[in-house]
Amino acid sequence: MIDRDTVVVLDCGSQYTQLIARRIRELEVYSQILPWDASAEEVLSLSPKGIVISGGPMSCVEEGSPKLDERILKSGIPLLGICYGMQLLAHQLGGQVVKAPSAEYGRSRVDLEGQDSTLLSGLPGSFTAWMSHWDQVEQVPPGTRVTARSESGAVAAFEGASGRISALQFHPEVAHTQGGMDIISNFLFKVCGCRRSWILSDWIDGAVEEIRRRVGDDTVICGLSGGVDSTVAAVLTSRAIGDRLKCIFVDNGLLRKDEARSVMETYSSLNLDVKMVDASHRFLSALEGVEEPERKRKVIGEVFVRVFEEEASSIPGAQWLLQGTLYPDVIESGHQGKGASVIKSHHNVGGLPDFMRLKVLEPLRDLFKDEVRRIGSLLGVPQGFIRRHPFPGPGLAVRCLGEVNRERLQVLREADHILQEELLASGLYDSLWQCFCVLLPVRSVGVMGDVRTYAETAVIRAVESQDGMTADWARLPYDLLDRVSRRICNEVRGVNRVVMDVTGKPPATIEWE
Repeated sequence: MIDRDTVVVLDCGSQYTQLIARRIRELEVYSQILPWDASAEEVLSLSPKGIVISGGPMSCVEEGSPKLDERILKSGIPLLGICYGMQLLAHQLGGQVVKAPSAEYGRSRVDLEGQDSTLLSGLPGSFTAWMSHWDQVEQVPPGTRVTARSESGAVAAFEGASGRISALQFHPEVAHTQGGMDIISNFLFKVCGCRRSWILSDWIDGAVEEIRRRVGDDTVICGLSGGVDSTVAAVLTSRAIGDRLKCIFVDNGLLRKDEARSVMETYSSLNLDVKMVDASHRFLSALEGVEEPERKRKVIGEVFVRVFEEEASSIPGAQWLLQGTLYPDVIESGHQGKGASVIKSHHNVGGLPDFMRLKVLEPLRDLFKDEVRRIGSLLGVPQGFIRRHPFPGPGLAVRCLGEVNRERLQVLREADHILQEELLASGLYDSLWQCFCVLLPVRSVGVMGDVRTYAETAVIRAVESQDGMTADWARLPYDLLDRVSRRICNEVRGVNRVVMDVTGKPPATIEWE
């Protein structure tokens, strides 16, 4: 087992919980998320060097709101409460939490109170932080002191004399907070005494050994999509079991223009045993008449698994289905934490059918996208794979809103191909998290060459993000948008209007379905 320090993040329902975990890992300390109601035995069994209590949507004085097990409070392990976590620590340790006269949301000035704070050491006397709360701490717990206040005079931070209890009303994990990473670093290294022991090269060695242990002498089937996640998972597993990994690339009829051909050409350089299966007719037949987004994902997930099972039946010893599931996939499918909301079922998590003959192998399921890209580089995966924008497992089916058929998919492919061409030519591709076209089943009147048209609408979706958990819409140059719009309307039969999505995540998701 790899010797590493661990910090546990207790999730009280905050949209930023995953970001807290990522920030800790960026500082080379391993973080693990557990739901707030995880038993004290489960939390303490990890021997955490520190525990972070996340924000959350509830009031800590409400009936049924998240509470900490008293054994965790008395464990002697350093605790850091953030937003709701601060209010919860104050409430359970003998302080007072009240509903404030007005809420504080967004950027706010924070002023330090005194210069003896371990958590806030190195920060200027005043700085900008990101607030998101209504309740506030009226009185800090006995044995603690106020170390910062917001511009309204409310308690913005407090900590205990020993330094074991630390609390912040603002969010240090978000980019809007000045010095946020310095605060997290102070907690990890000055308060908790952590070592920088989350090294991805070490993770690779441990993952290879774990795959060997789990798989034994069995054969593994891998579904390659041509994207970063499944490719890295395949190369990692190949390192563990060699030629007992059999890869299948399924042309589901939902791929981008010329993708099947280009992907197979690229895989030939990776020394992976890859077989292409053309199942496009099967997928499109199953999707006939299906318009509801969750149903699309479930149908596609079902067909994917059945195709793999059929292929596996001709491969001796095939017992496992390898998938490139990542942590955000697990979270968005509602598989982490009590009361987690299902945002959308990912075909390789929530989209799997209840009965499967193959066991699922997901070596990347605890990693974020940026970590997977770094691991891919360490494994020697070509940069062409590493830099590819994420592409949904259900493919263009979730970008072709409404009915999915060959004709509408072809329209979407051509429009998206034009967008990708222009984006690459502009040099902006690598600066974006994702950029793609969506086809809407919305027709509008247009005019082309003095002829009336009545055609569908293409949407440009471009976002900037670090991990896909939150995102901001990208401000693409007007001249680029102009070229893309004119080309799509002129070259793609079936589209006469192009619009742009200017919504962040939240409130929207990155994909439209």
